[in-house]
Amino acid sequence: DIMEIKEIRPGKNSKDFERAKAVRQKDECCFTILYGTQFVLSTLSLAADSKEDAAKWLSGLKILHQEVMSASTPTIIESWLRKQIYSVDQTRRNSISLRELKTILPLVNFKVSSAKFLKDKFLEIGAHKDELSFEQFHLFYKKLMFEQQKSILDEFKKDSSVFLLGNTDRPDASAVHLHDFQRFLLHEQQELWAQDLSKVRERMTKFIDDTMRETAEPFLFVDEFLTYLFSRENSIWDEKYDVVDMQDMNNPLSHYWISSSHNTYLTGDQLRSESSPEAYIRCLRMGCRCIEREYPPRGHGGGTGGSSGCLLLPSVDCWDGPDGKPIIYHGWTRTTKIKFDDVVQAIKDHAFVTSSFPVILSIEEHCCVEQQRHMARVFKEVLGDLLLTKPKEASADQLPSPSQLRGKIIIKHKKLGPRGDVDVNMEDKKDEHKQQGELHMWDPIDQKWTRHYCAIADAKLSFSDDIEQTVEEELPLDIPPTELHFGEKWFHKKVEKRTSAEKLLQEYCAETGGKDGTFLVRESETFPNDYTLSFWRSGRVQHCRIRSTMEGGTMKYYLTDNLMFTSIYALIQHYRETHLRCAEFELRLTDPVPNPNPHESKPWYYDGLSRGEAEDMLMRVPRDGAFLIRKREGTDSYAITFRARGKVKHCRINRDGRHFVLGTSAYFESLVELVSYYEKHALYRKMKLRYPVTPELLERYNMERDINSLYDVSRMYVDPSEINPSMPQRTVKALYDYRAKQSDELSFCRGALIHNVSKEPGGWWKGDYGTKIQQYFPSNYVEDISPMEGEEADKQIIEDNPLGSLCRGILNLNIYNVVKAPHGKNQKPFVFILEPKKQGDPPVEFATDSVEELFEWFQSIREITWKMDTKENNMKYWEKNQSIAIELSDLVVYCKPTSKTKDNLENPDFREIRSFVETKADSIVRQKPGDLLKYNQKGLTRVYPKGQRVDSSNYDPFRLWLCGSQMVALNFQTPDKYMQMNHALFSLNGRTGYVLQPESMRAEKYDPMPPESQRKILMTLTVKVLGARHLPKPGRSIACPFVEVEICGAEYDNNKFKTTVVNDNGLSPVWTPMQEKVTFEIYDPNLAFLRFVVYEEDMFSDPNFLAHATYPIKGIKSGFRSVPLKNGYSEDIELASLLVFCEMRPVLESEEELYSSCRQLRRRQEELNNQLFLYDTHQNLRSANRDALVREFNVNENQLQLYQEKCNRRLREKRVSNSKFYS
Repeated sequence: DIMEIKEIRPGKNSKDFERAKAVRQKDECCFTILYGTQFVLSTLSLAADSKEDAAKWLSGLKILHQEVMSASTPTIIESWLRKQIYSVDQTRRNSISLRELKTILPLVNFKVSSAKFLKDKFLEIGAHKDELSFEQFHLFYKKLMFEQQKSILDEFKKDSSVFLLGNTDRPDASAVHLHDFQRFLLHEQQELWAQDLSKVRERMTKFIDDTMRETAEPFLFVDEFLTYLFSRENSIWDEKYDVVDMQDMNNPLSHYWISSSHNTYLTGDQLRSESSPEAYIRCLRMGCRCIEREYPPRGHGGGTGGSSGCLLLPSVDCWDGPDGKPIIYHGWTRTTKIKFDDVVQAIKDHAFVTSSFPVILSIEEHCCVEQQRHMARVFKEVLGDLLLTKPKEASADQLPSPSQLRGKIIIKHKKLGPRGDVDVNMEDKKDEHKQQGELHMWDPIDQKWTRHYCAIADAKLSFSDDIEQTVEEELPLDIPPTELHFGEKWFHKKVEKRTSAEKLLQEYCAETGGKDGTFLVRESETFPNDYTLSFWRSGRVQHCRIRSTMEGGTMKYYLTDNLMFTSIYALIQHYRETHLRCAEFELRLTDPVPNPNPHESKPWYYDGLSRGEAEDMLMRVPRDGAFLIRKREGTDSYAITFRARGKVKHCRINRDGRHFVLGTSAYFESLVELVSYYEKHALYRKMKLRYPVTPELLERYNMERDINSLYDVSRMYVDPSEINPSMPQRTVKALYDYRAKQSDELSFCRGALIHNVSKEPGGWWKGDYGTKIQQYFPSNYVEDISPMEGEEADKQIIEDNPLGSLCRGILNLNIYNVVKAPHGKNQKPFVFILEPKKQGDPPVEFATDSVEELFEWFQSIREITWKMDTKENNMKYWEKNQSIAIELSDLVVYCKPTSKTKDNLENPDFREIRSFVETKADSIVRQKPGDLLKYNQKGLTRVYPKGQRVDSSNYDPFRLWLCGSQMVALNFQTPDKYMQMNHALFSLNGRTGYVLQPESMRAEKYDPMPPESQRKILMTLTVKVLGARHLPKPGRSIACPFVEVEICGAEYDNNKFKTTVVNDNGLSPVWTPMQEKVTFEIYDPNLAFLRFVVYEEDMFSDPNFLAHATYPIKGIKSGFRSVPLKNGYSEDIELASLLVFCEMRPVLESEEELYSSCRQLRRRQEELNNQLFLYDTHQNLRSANRDALVREFNVNENQLQLYQEKCNRRLREKRVSNSKFYS
């Protein structure tokens, strides 16, 4: 897909060419296309016949890519429709059949209600013989999208609208003429460019489907107008921020936020992922301006150098590279090694492709002096004039500007002092010498060694999950060719009667359209060792015997005497590609008829098992991923019982014709296919099916039942959406005000706590608020704040653990003695054992791969068990390892790590840089945010993730941005919320990677964390979500989407709202009846983000991320706007968009008092509600105090409603464009 191309790279610059050394083409004849939607891109490496041909290909691909990226939305839609046809029409006949259309629609996220639905559409379009030409397919798409979403156009029939539409019943029922469209753009969208009528005409003609209407007075039919509303030409993003403002690039470097990455060389987590120069290239091309390099230390222990301290794992043990040349990798882990020289070359080639402004290279280095000299030499030779080697102004008392440093690479590294001393902060080093690496653990139940990543910290040994079992795809088993057919869906083993096979074929062909060549294979009833091929031809079932014969000691199979095969699988594969010819006909095998009951022979299937018996079996297997499937008694449905997060759960599997359906739209041909799919993909949260519960497995475990794994349900069976039972006294927090529309509903204000919540299906829950008990309220107006059982404790364990979220177990070393097994154990020669001090507890056995590793682990554990004080040894270690090459030190000009006490923020030196781990930075922000802000006006600070984030997760950067920290380093390879906020911030200023902090932050009286009494609302932002198009598809299911709208910023600005769930439609969902407008109060619009996240609700009612769009509020437009959606890495998803209404309004000083009164009333209502809840909980309903609280509560509710209505009236009275607000 050309839209997925990220780079076209000339020359032999990919691993493909390294692997294919036999390729003899010259470098100038070769090139590589890098493409994809993940952080690690795919490559297509190509070689032309000549240098001239390669140049033509490079030029042509570049032009084609530019055309695709700048194509109009109607052009992209046409291209997308052709891709859909080509996906099922390999012959390129440029048409699509009814049967093929039924296949395509679920793949593009649309559930067909019935076969009649499609047939009716075919009749409307005028299709013949159940087939659509491309033009008819295009018309079908337009009709489908319009009919699904025409209710959105009712927004333009309201009296309050400045732009009115006519009849919208049909796509061509009415039209939007040139001057109407101009009025819409000027008054509803507030587009100043629309004053030029020629530009309006040009915009309209892009969306006209009929060239006859491309005249001086063009008009749009209402379906074309709706397409425009969803198009990227109508984007919410203000494109003026796509351009660099050169006037803003002349401040000192300390006045900017600078896009910064952490451990830039990694493509995934901190333990097992690949190190690659491509990660540097990806980050630089994503706009990153501060990248990190980590160089290995001499000897053991390792850690960070200077005060930069950017390593995720605080204990690192690495080595100098071979041949006197450094290598880069994350020590003592399974991350791969890359060459220093390759990385420098990659940085030179790509540093200034996206942005011409300076790149800061943050070096973590512990090589020997000789290898440091090599580094300095390579920097000079490769980077040449790009390398900054002297100050821009020798007498300056502040940092130079980005404009002055344009095209320069700045080295951040330890620097020798005037007397040759090294600036090192021992506070950063004292806790870094910790043992970590891979160990084998003996599993006493499975009786085998399993490999784990382990780390020692705070007298505890933590270990990860089994490394081998975390590999996504296992290698296929070596299956003998004669048994390959057993795993094929077309093989039905022994079918009782010939008529049964005929019935299977007839039913399948009736459902799918009866394609000639549809077939199945079964064992012959009459001839042992032979098989029967049953197939569909000319409207009836025919049978053909597959004969067998022994030839040269090998069994051969054949249909005709002159062509024999060594297996049934080979025979069938041949006739699926080549026609079977006989006297009466010739035929190629096409669609296999799936075996309806292949599960009956599987060890995980039970035919006569009750729910209670299934629970009892699962409780005896204490492993997440254990599962079985059982036939439900008295019904034509099944249930899968599995274990996840220590709990036993059930999920119903229904039948729909021949299909098995999990949830509402995950269709499978068989239970075998279902199990196979969820062995590779997560079924529940991150749990995959791993351990079939068999009698043999139960005998091995032979344990007491784990009663805690059962959840408390009152019903005999639950639907997938009801699997998580309501907790007693569940509490939710209101995200927004809600006024009851019926007598059995709750009214509440934003921030209200609703107790004893019962989660009813259908989007309406029940709960207690104020004096109202168990009344309804909309679930999308609240968020759950009741922690799940054990969640807080688990969160704290992860927070404090060196393995973070990858930790699966912890051993307290103080309760063990460590001993070596002198002769090894269980076929492992290097074994140590943790023997418990308490009698009766089981020992824990570990093995290493070498005698050196055995010694290191044994010594580390023995020091802890003997309670040895290693502080003095650590200090000596670090003193010994501070050698710095003069040549490398001389390259450091501005970014010199400092060893000053971290808490001392006085007297900043602009030549220095301070680095803080996120936890230390957070402590400073809480205690003295003003001091940090003042320091950052002259000096530089860099913040990096804490060591527990081994999964490469990110922390919230906002408070650090608010205090002026320039380099807030994040893991670019992780597509999470905070990385998406980072992308949003640096989408400003032409994506240069430098954003000038607001001038208000440099004002003397500016307080980054003002007390509530000093906060003032500056803006209100009203948002309404109307619909969506082309949402990405999550796995097998059709999406059931909902949208979360969130304001992200300072804690006092944070707020969010959720829409309801639209069932089984990710292609063209509409939120009807239309959601109410949501108004957010913004205190600091210069430092706030508007974030849309589209989730799909899965069969367990869990939200799964589909797409997002995050914007700085200063960069959005008002009106009815398209929100182009992006993937986790903030890259566009083809045609995916939301349609929203967005309105901004400044809050005048005269109105601030009204908003302040609302806030005070809300806080008081929250206090009163909590006090009433305590009275009700203690059954003290007759107390005089309670009566007084009830009276005050009711009076406040009425007053709050009056205030809110007054606020809403003022919102309707005045609207303003966002660009005017910031101008």
